Amino acid sequence: MKIQQMAFMLIAVTVFFALVGMFVLTIVFSNMKASAAVLEEKNALLLASRLANSPEFRCGNAFGTERANCVDFDKVMALKKGIKKYSQAGFWGVSKIEIVKLYPVRGSVLCTLENYPECGRIEILPAGEGKGVSNFIALCRKEYNGGQVQNVCELAKIVITYKG
Repeated sequence: MKIQQMAFMLIAVTVFFALVGMFVLTIVFSNMKASAAVLEEKNALLLASRLANSPEFRCGNAFGTERANCVDFDKVMALKKGIKKYSQAGFWGVSKIEIVKLYPVRGSVLCTLENYPECGRIEILPAGEGKGVSNFIALCRKEYNGGQVQNVCELAKIVITYKG
């Protein structure tokens, strides 16, 4: 009888600890999903910054000193013409890249060579699906005004859509 009681007690304790273990694992995995989503969003924001500072977009020393998150508008317009070379290879690993001017506001007119620089939005890599993140940038260009070449910088944001 005592051996039978001891066996039932051991089985009950084992089942209890198994249930507690499953409860703890459920909590840990739910926190892991939340932290994975936060990490994915953080990586996407870093991707937006890294993309703005890539050689294809970056201002470099063309506007005086080296600047972070500075995008050369002239380079971007030239890149837009040859974007098929980059999009076919999956070069950046994103499905859409767009730059939207914030100040001064130019509306949502899509940039072309005909209306450059009086436009409000440029689609570099058009029409992609997924999650979108954005980061603020300085959108700079050279402008000929009154016999002098001036540096003109505007506030914009780069919007990256990635499959996530």
